[in-house]
Amino acid sequence: MTDTSVLKPPSQARAIWAQFRTHKGALFGLIILSVLVIAVLIGPYLWIPEELKVVDKIKLKNQGPSLRFPLGTDQLGRDMLSRVMLAGRVSLAVGFVAMIIAIVFGTLIGVLAGYYRRLDGPLMRLTDMFLALPLIPLLLVMVMLFRDRIAGIIGPELGAFTLIVFAIGITSWMQAARVVRGEVLALKEREYVLASRSIGAPPRRIILRHILPNVVSPVMVAATLGIAEAIITESVLSFLGLGFPPDFPTWGRLLFDGLSYIQVSPERVIWPGLAISLTVLSVNYIGDGLRDALDPRIRGR
Repeated sequence: MTDTSVLKPPSQARAIWAQFRTHKGALFGLIILSVLVIAVLIGPYLWIPEELKVVDKIKLKNQGPSLRFPLGTDQLGRDMLSRVMLAGRVSLAVGFVAMIIAIVFGTLIGVLAGYYRRLDGPLMRLTDMFLALPLIPLLLVMVMLFRDRIAGIIGPELGAFTLIVFAIGITSWMQAARVVRGEVLALKEREYVLASRSIGAPPRRIILRHILPNVVSPVMVAATLGIAEAIITESVLSFLGLGFPPDFPTWGRLLFDGLSYIQVSPERVIWPGLAISLTVLSVNYIGDGLRDALDPRIRGR
């Protein structure tokens, strides 16, 4: 007796993962980013710096890589491996939190501009105005004006984190808004949206039930690229000396501190620079893989 049961088609998540795995660069980027995230989260608890066992740390300053100090030491005798891992926590946190702010704000602006015709002109002109502003000088002005005020309210470390994350997020939403607006303009003319509108569904319900679920794909791709941009922007601010305090390490701050010792200890700038490059490269590859995996036309080939 033959089995006449029909095999269930693979779920959408499995189909997306199957397509994502075919992109070798995206798979490589996912592995590298996972290793970096695990290293910065768990590494400081497993690696106990050797200089904690030494009273006079200044004797250990500017040492090269060795078994005792795998990445060498800085000008104060501190272990660079532990500092790179601690700095990675802050840099990755800045990237993810700033990306969330930019994506939420950009998606809101894009949906409103794409769905409501009367808001399209003003919101897109606002987007064009933000795109015309020079990003780095604007961030420098914001940090110079508000850093001391916010630090006096919530402390120097939390104040610097809040200010930098908010400043990067609020100046990085424009690309996401344009992408989402284009998707919404196409989606609101689809049959199921017109059918919902014809039976009297309110705009809020149409946006939440039919528009937003279908713009997840471009938003996720924009989010991955936003992480890389936020990490680079924070590194530039810290490299210019206007980021986090000196005792609050980030990869950009380590580059800034090591610049004065590049002739003596060039590895001081190599390791944080390599961490930034690997993170940005991995995130960009993941974004390319997600773009292909979330596109049903490519997934069906």
